[in-house]
Amino acid sequence: MQTSLVGDGVMRLHPDGEQWTSATKIELSPCYLLTVRVIRARNIHQADVLSQTDCYVSLWLPTASTDKLQTKTIKNCKDPVWNETFYFRIQGQVKNVLELRLYDKDVVTEDDHLFTVYFDIAKLSLGEQVFMHFKCDAQGKEELEVGFALDNISGPPETIITNGVLVSRKICCLEVQVVEKKKKKHKKSASKKEFLFKVKGSYEGTQDITLGSDPVFSSTAPATFHYAKYKQPTLDVTLPGKKPHSSIQSCLYDRNAGSPNVELHSLPSGKKMILAEDKGFDLHVKAEDCPDHLDIRLGFDLCVEEQDFLHKRQKCVAAALKKVLQLEQDLLDHETPVVAIMTTGGGMRSLTALYGTLLGLKKLHLLDCATYLTGLSGTTWTMSNLYRDADWSQKDLDKQISEARKHMTKCKINSLSMEYLKYYKKQLCQRKREGYKTSFIDLWGLVLESLLHDGKDNHKLSDQQRAIDRGQNPLPIYTAVNVKNNYSTLDFKEWVEFTPYEVGLLKYGAFVRSEDFGSEFFMGRLMKKLPESRICFLEGMWSSLFSLNVLYIWNLSHSSEDFWHRWTQDKIDNIEEEPLLPLKPHELRTRLFTPPGPLGSAIRGALTDRLSIAKEHNFLKGLQMHKDYLENKHFCRWKDTVLDTFPNQLTESEEYLSLVDTGFFINTSIMPLLRPERKVDVILHLNYSAGSQVQALDQTCKYCSDQGILFPRVELNEEDRKKLKECYLFEGAETPGAPILLFFPLINDTFQNYKAPGQKRSESEREDGKVDLYGCCSPYSTYSVRYTEQVYDRLVQLSEYNILNNEDLIMQALHTAVERKRQKKK
Repeated sequence: MQTSLVGDGVMRLHPDGEQWTSATKIELSPCYLLTVRVIRARNIHQADVLSQTDCYVSLWLPTASTDKLQTKTIKNCKDPVWNETFYFRIQGQVKNVLELRLYDKDVVTEDDHLFTVYFDIAKLSLGEQVFMHFKCDAQGKEELEVGFALDNISGPPETIITNGVLVSRKICCLEVQVVEKKKKKHKKSASKKEFLFKVKGSYEGTQDITLGSDPVFSSTAPATFHYAKYKQPTLDVTLPGKKPHSSIQSCLYDRNAGSPNVELHSLPSGKKMILAEDKGFDLHVKAEDCPDHLDIRLGFDLCVEEQDFLHKRQKCVAAALKKVLQLEQDLLDHETPVVAIMTTGGGMRSLTALYGTLLGLKKLHLLDCATYLTGLSGTTWTMSNLYRDADWSQKDLDKQISEARKHMTKCKINSLSMEYLKYYKKQLCQRKREGYKTSFIDLWGLVLESLLHDGKDNHKLSDQQRAIDRGQNPLPIYTAVNVKNNYSTLDFKEWVEFTPYEVGLLKYGAFVRSEDFGSEFFMGRLMKKLPESRICFLEGMWSSLFSLNVLYIWNLSHSSEDFWHRWTQDKIDNIEEEPLLPLKPHELRTRLFTPPGPLGSAIRGALTDRLSIAKEHNFLKGLQMHKDYLENKHFCRWKDTVLDTFPNQLTESEEYLSLVDTGFFINTSIMPLLRPERKVDVILHLNYSAGSQVQALDQTCKYCSDQGILFPRVELNEEDRKKLKECYLFEGAETPGAPILLFFPLINDTFQNYKAPGQKRSESEREDGKVDLYGCCSPYSTYSVRYTEQVYDRLVQLSEYNILNNEDLIMQALHTAVERKRQKKK
């Protein structure tokens, strides 16, 4: 029997060999010894004008070591020979990609980076030695020769935890304590003694201990370090009065056992040892293995809390559907479809329109038929307002709409008053003291708070659990995307979802409790708990208008970034290697990266830099990619970035998540609904975008097609695209398994002539039907922060009418969904 920790966090047993595709497994996995011998290079081009290249090679294997190792420098030589050997202890279950970087040493300026070779260690066979010749230019003249060997290593296997995409490795806690010895003469010392300790790659990094002037025998509180046990960790100690670089590296010995030169990963667990002795003090160290327990959830199943919600909500939905569809019998569990309300962003326009949409669904008794409600940008403001009330969907929405009207129509200049500016400063300083990395996005969140509320709003995302604990409301899902510096959003973005229960990155199957989001994690363990953010800071991030860059502006008016790619994309080529090793599953091609010149780097920075971005502590920090991550079906569903095949550069290596409004990629919140685990049957796609009403839907269709995600085919003819109707039904019959899609563009069609379905406007009422949504003088601009009462009311009435006027299509979609569920069971 093998023990596994499944997605719901419960320890269970299952027979050996059984596949648990969504489970998080605890495994015992051996480590191996990787030997790398950097032999020589040939025909290296001249990097300096006046002399030949002064070459050295840097070796970087982040899955095995926290240090970048390097050879000696061979001066003034285009055919340098090093013959230097390096050793790495590697874990067989992680993706080990060695980066070999060739540099030209410069005395005055920064060393010139000539090229990088990425070599996948999975190419090597255990017990064999190979000598590789990497062709590093188009003509095949430049060459780097390196020898590799992979062997077994003594010692017990390592305990790892994995979901098939990410791997959490064994971590230890090291305690370092300075014990001051009693002095014979009680003479007070005038100076303090400061010890500096460093474990590179640990969560803590560097710590210091200062001894005071008290002559009485004393021992200070220990310095602690959490580190990956098998990543060749070292403890550097700088003694009092010594230079920072005068340190002791792994010079550990047990005074009783007399065991010199013990490396940190080999320290016996729980045993105190002497690091160094001096006339005035002793240095004690003790390492202990940390429990094999994670504070993040690795898995692709829905969390236990959401599953419990679905069970409760299903009863509410089944009863509501029976009523609105006028069914004779109760719906069984397998006959009850999952209905989702999906919104797009659009600032105050989307905030206002969503109120009208929900009011229309409420009047049709359809709000109780919905299981999910998703949003981004401005619709997240509406959602977070609604979910302050634990029973909002069970009540009349008029009170909520009136409250929003009050804030939409009030004078906004007060938000920039001296009183508010002082409040913003105080709140940002407090947030920084709590441990958050503040930015202009946090200020924007505080401004939103003042625009949409009276005074300070202490509401938090986890507080919304009260609004779904009985299944009484749809489950809210808020969306954002994680981006990366020096890359456009089209080149790199990762979907992030927020629910009252947890926050997670879909591609990695990694989730944290919503109250822990923003706290500091290392290797899946919660290291420093920060106070949960007030929701205004999340609203600022979900609607970060200030995260745009030049490439985004370009993309608004052009369908492609091809013109800019020569300046913004990395120059990476597959290269030839000799000998040609046998192809193995899951291995990566050997590739060559050629860095851009100074001009290219400057242009790239100018095009891709964002004005401001929300930075949150990365809860993936320290985790590593599984050796088979590229074949994992869950990862492949969302694998769409230029760095997906570069495991050393993916999000788990970053200190912070860089989160922006989802609209900077596609103005849609649909992606969480397309997770197969949610089994969504019907989606009400509510579009509140400015400009083109079908652009976001077209982009979604293309994205899903590229990713192999089931989505109905959307076919709109030219006539429809020129003059849209209020609702379209796409049943997805040609794509079995895809959800039924009801598409509601935000347009003013029959509302001009009808104040309610079947009720024509009189001449005196015609003015109320004139809602200019997208004209050059429209009051509904995405950047407008204040409406008149008339402007606000007309938009609420319009979006409500568009729902009421298409009741038949909605009912048709629900009938079809119920029938499909029944047929599927048969």
